Amino acid sequence: MKEVLLSFDIEEFDMPLEYGRSLSFKDQIKVSAEGTKIILDILHEHKIKATFFSTVMFAANAEELIRRIGNEGHELASHGYFHSAFQNSHLAESKTELEKLSGGIVKGFRRSRMMPVDIQEIQRAGYVYDSSLNPVYLPGRYNNFFKPRTLFKEESVVRVPASATPIVRFPLFWLSFHNLPLGLYKAACLLTMNYDSYLNIYFHPWEFTDLTDPGYGLPKFITKNSGDKMTRSFSNLIQWMKKKDYTFNTLHEFVASKMSGQN
Repeated sequence: MKEVLLSFDIEEFDMPLEYGRSLSFKDQIKVSAEGTKIILDILHEHKIKATFFSTVMFAANAEELIRRIGNEGHELASHGYFHSAFQNSHLAESKTELEKLSGGIVKGFRRSRMMPVDIQEIQRAGYVYDSSLNPVYLPGRYNNFFKPRTLFKEESVVRVPASATPIVRFPLFWLSFHNLPLGLYKAACLLTMNYDSYLNIYFHPWEFTDLTDPGYGLPKFITKNSGDKMTRSFSNLIQWMKKKDYTFNTLHEFVASKMSGQN
């Protein structure tokens, strides 16, 4: 069986702040909420499941969407308390708050911007799995080329790295999807799926909104193919994957099935 693990980091849209622009907290939530609705509509149309890594700040200000995520059979996992600030205490605090808001159990964690996090702290906070590792080398961002590329266990936590192609480790993350021709991105997915039998690819809700607003001050490599173009390309990708008979699963269900096979 070949499985696709779609995930979405739902968070405050603070990207403009990284480029010296100002955007109110209300508008940060509004943009991400708009994109999350679009994503949920696409998933509903195609009858597939996904995982949503949410910050507490987003979840507390978009409770209706958090309820919809649970009601439609998707997984809610932790993306920390805030998107632009992190300390180890946020691991347990975000898990507790997200469980209160959703009424479910939060099993997974992914740190914002896929930054490093102490695996022992993740374990102490009670998570089953972590998906904070992008196993590639990108200057100024990631230096993980020699870390495991596929699922592995560290301490009692299962690590599920983001997907990258075998050998050269080209990242299949959101920026690649925006900037590669769709046919080339599909070819990279096909190569990786044939090696690994699964794909772990992630996106953000704000990608499904129009990022070309001059007020955001975002560079072309981020704004390219956003908004309606993103919606069409993403729907096209899902249709292509379904024709390949790939199965769509949440990260927790995938981890549970892999670990049960080892017991």
